[in-house]
Amino acid sequence: MLKLRVLRRVLDSGLVAIVRTDSPEQAARIADACAEGGVAALEITFTVPGAADVISNLAKRYQPEQIVIGAGTVLDPETARIGILAGAQFLVSPSLNTDTARLANRYQIPYMPGADNVRDVVEAMECGADIIKVFPGETLGPQFIKAVKAPLPQASLMPTGGVSIENASTWVRAGAVALGVGGNLIAGAKSGDYASITALSRRFIEAIREARAA
Repeated sequence: MLKLRVLRRVLDSGLVAIVRTDSPEQAARIADACAEGGVAALEITFTVPGAADVISNLAKRYQPEQIVIGAGTVLDPETARIGILAGAQFLVSPSLNTDTARLANRYQIPYMPGADNVRDVVEAMECGADIIKVFPGETLGPQFIKAVKAPLPQASLMPTGGVSIENASTWVRAGAVALGVGGNLIAGAKSGDYASITALSRRFIEAIREARAA
């Protein structure tokens, strides 16, 4: 799938569901629940056991028009290449790695590195990052995005960490182009309540849509 189309899927939906579990089987069930809830972008972190296989299986099960599958916690180009070969259509990192950025650009895969200050945001943009992950979101807060967007209105920022259904609209109104949501979305998986993940996915998408309209 073309890079621009992957980015369009992420930006149109505004929600990236982050799957971080101790079991590949649970990761797959969470992915299915998110897909049923209308999630357009799913990040499988490389902290999930057998993450590459999970990514590969999901990339075969779902067409990109249904849901785009990304690799998360990508710390280096070696992991990035493994993810791409497995079928990952975007890459997410907790911080910028310039070699990973170069590899992503070489293969035209969207790259979303983390940043927690203005200098890192600028450096990420200079390295060709398509969306910059504001991380940790629970520490920085929506005001960080609002402050960064004042001198850097061209920055595409996506908070991860601390994003909940209660504050989703606040992040969007502050200028976030998308929201990365993990624990606050998939918590139901711990008790086997996958229906709650589907329902919450729909609520997040609606909250983002309403905040953008406002």
